Amino acid sequence: MILHFCEWLADTPWSIALHESLYGYAIVESVHVWALCIFLSMAVLLDLRLLGLALRDVPVSTVIRRLLPWSQAGFAVMVMTGALLFFAIPIRTYHSVFFRLKLILLVLAGVNAWWFHIRTEPTVAAWDVGAGIPRRARLAGALSLALWASIVIAGRMIAYNWFDCDRQPQPAIVNWAASCTVTTSSE
Repeated sequence: MILHFCEWLADTPWSIALHESLYGYAIVESVHVWALCIFLSMAVLLDLRLLGLALRDVPVSTVIRRLLPWSQAGFAVMVMTGALLFFAIPIRTYHSVFFRLKLILLVLAGVNAWWFHIRTEPTVAAWDVGAGIPRRARLAGALSLALWASIVIAGRMIAYNWFDCDRQPQPAIVNWAASCTVTTSSE
């Protein structure tokens, strides 16, 4: 069902135009990377503060209040441009093992951020300054750093065709993970 949607999407004039554009795809990809840099730099600063490795003299609530708007703006632009990148090459992206890994990691990063903001951040007044950052806040920061580093690596790997469905034979696990339909030729 998803593959059929991707096939339909790939045949739309907008998808074809973006994919074949001399500058369009490159501009969208550049804005995506720029937004990633904005988002990621803010997230890393907050995570390092939660770990007690940076901005130790600044209350955590101040760090959150100052960085969150930038982080949210970067994330919004990153999601919009990421959707356009998918829109431009939907079938190949759908079959990409690295794209699928990136989506799983994004969900995990989202759950980690949600858990932090819902369960841990409301108690920030009690541990705002000093070395009293609770273990669950430090864990959220460390997990965030690890997940976002993995997301960046997986996202970068999408560009490579090591495991594309049209590159057969390849291990059965790769064909399964990428939802490749492998036809065997009988001579």
